[in-house]
Amino acid sequence: MASNKINELLGDKAEYYLGHTCQTIDKSAIHLPSPTHLDDVWGISNRNVQTLRSLNGIMSHGRLGGTGYVSILPVDQGIEHSAGASFAPNPIYFDPENIVKLAIEGGCNAVASTYGVLGAVARKYAHKIPMIVKINHNEFLSYPNKFDQIMFGTIKDAWNMGATAVGATIYFGSDESARQIVEVAKAFEYAHELGMTTILWCYLRNGGFKKDGIDYHTAADLTGQANHLGVTIQADIIKQKLPSNNGGYNALNFGKTHKLVYDKLTTDHPIDLTRYQVANCYMGRAGLINSGGESKGATDLAEAVTTAVINKRAGGMGLISGRKAFQKDMKVGVELLNTIQDVYLDNGVTIA
Repeated sequence: MASNKINELLGDKAEYYLGHTCQTIDKSAIHLPSPTHLDDVWGISNRNVQTLRSLNGIMSHGRLGGTGYVSILPVDQGIEHSAGASFAPNPIYFDPENIVKLAIEGGCNAVASTYGVLGAVARKYAHKIPMIVKINHNEFLSYPNKFDQIMFGTIKDAWNMGATAVGATIYFGSDESARQIVEVAKAFEYAHELGMTTILWCYLRNGGFKKDGIDYHTAADLTGQANHLGVTIQADIIKQKLPSNNGGYNALNFGKTHKLVYDKLTTDHPIDLTRYQVANCYMGRAGLINSGGESKGATDLAEAVTTAVINKRAGGMGLISGRKAFQKDMKVGVELLNTIQDVYLDNGVTIA
């Protein structure tokens, strides 16, 4: 049974999330996170010894070290959303050192941020917490705004500053996606050659993915395919938004799908929709981490715990939560990160 705090935060939805049994893709088919995940899954892959060591560095660090689960603090929003929009609620995070301090004090497995942020404090912190350098961004200052992930540095620079991993975003479905796939695939190949772990933000971006007032950018079938493209270019960990609906292929009338995706492999339950995302990550061989989403204030803690419960019960590997943590007083941010981690440490929150 889950702890009282988790039950309280889930409120009247506690039984809905904690009592659900997945009858779509059975848990026995999933490569579930475990203390031996690295040996069982990546140990038989083509990843070189240095990359395995980097993966182990992330999996062994912080409060979740040794469990198979990860909690990552991502702070790349200074570019993706603008520094003002991101850091005005708590200006201490204009200083890169406070970003890293939050990840350390919050017990995270790793901190993900920009070349500039991590490079600014690399000599002090690269050996104290695994650093994930985000190698591309949507610069978001062009007018009118455009949406394109472009490279901001080199893999060698990330390696030189002591990074354990690199992260990248691909806007699958966008006009620029083909170029981004090629760029990131080449970057990930070199990162693996140098022994770094690779993490891919598998986001959808296309104005046509909205129809009749419904946004399918987070549809389980479309995000699942984005995940499958991500693991195809050998991302070790996939970051994806939690699915909010399904049936994108059918509603938009494009691409290829199958009726069994909707009749057998998914239901409308968030855990089942997320399990479909996990299935598209080679049945969990590549870990699925879901994003925590924007900060909404008083409901942040409950929303973060709900996302963590869905991810864990679906077979995911953890949570990557940024704005909900750093747009607050650091003490409150640490508490939020710790509460997310408590979900993964709680043996009462089981695989559905």
